[in-house]
Amino acid sequence: MMSVKWEAEVSWHLPSLSALRTFEAAARHLSFTRAAEEMHLTQSAVSRHIRALEDFLEVPLFHRIQQRLVLTPAGSAYLADIRQHLEGLQAATLKMLTKEAGGVLNVATLAAFGTKWLIPRLAHFHKLHPNVLLNLVTRSGEAELINEKFDVGIYYGEGNWKGVVSFRISSEDLVLVVAENYRPNGRQIASPHDVSSGTLLQQSKRPNIWREWFAQAGIVGVNPWAGPRFEHFYMVIQAAIAGLGCALLPEILIGDELKSGRLIAPFSARLKTQEAYYLVLTEKAVGIDSCDIFKNWILSELKYDIDN
Repeated sequence: MMSVKWEAEVSWHLPSLSALRTFEAAARHLSFTRAAEEMHLTQSAVSRHIRALEDFLEVPLFHRIQQRLVLTPAGSAYLADIRQHLEGLQAATLKMLTKEAGGVLNVATLAAFGTKWLIPRLAHFHKLHPNVLLNLVTRSGEAELINEKFDVGIYYGEGNWKGVVSFRISSEDLVLVVAENYRPNGRQIASPHDVSSGTLLQQSKRPNIWREWFAQAGIVGVNPWAGPRFEHFYMVIQAAIAGLGCALLPEILIGDELKSGRLIAPFSARLKTQEAYYLVLTEKAVGIDSCDIFKNWILSELKYDIDN
């Protein structure tokens, strides 16, 4: 008996990719004009793409309200659904384009570490490893490496995360720093008691570091939670440079500021914490050449900093 193999015919019911990309740009900017500039199209061409997409979907995606472009509820929902798939298509295409060269390494980094330490050193990494393309994304906390499809992450904590492999890369010694011309009550900071009369710059996610610093210095009667609050350490750095107050900052993040004199450390004492910076890999990423290259490079850079 002859067997017959039936294959289901796949019939894609999709709008054009150009229309989807144009819609995503228009929704992101909430402007046909800016979408046209990004897509290298005329404004009328953008309007045609959007109109064709709305006709295809049989639902309006935008409304104009008092000369402002706003998404309809259907448009907002559609944008959320297609954006991740457009990003996935882009990532898959970039992966294929760079596969022979070494591939893309997706790195999630804490904003301050990425801005103040990692990015200034990337030229050296690229010089040593031109075939590894880094895709950096900042996260204010611990990125979900697997769910967000990252290969490597920079975490801060005690190194006890589940489902990942972590490598301690640097302890976090906090240094008290001020701008050179900062004078609380008109006096130069010469002792820990002078700090208590100044403004304490707070990092909102580390609310107790000033309490620990004053306890270590043996100073009581000070409100360690008073002072303006900032979400990221790099914001605290800029506030200190601007002379807004005293800051407790990780030494690893302010090497350039201390060398240039934009910040000074009046005291040699360091506040040591239990936490540290860690390089974190998914279990699947361990042993992948590009991950090992990045891990070994970042460890060698940190060792160089310590030795010099």
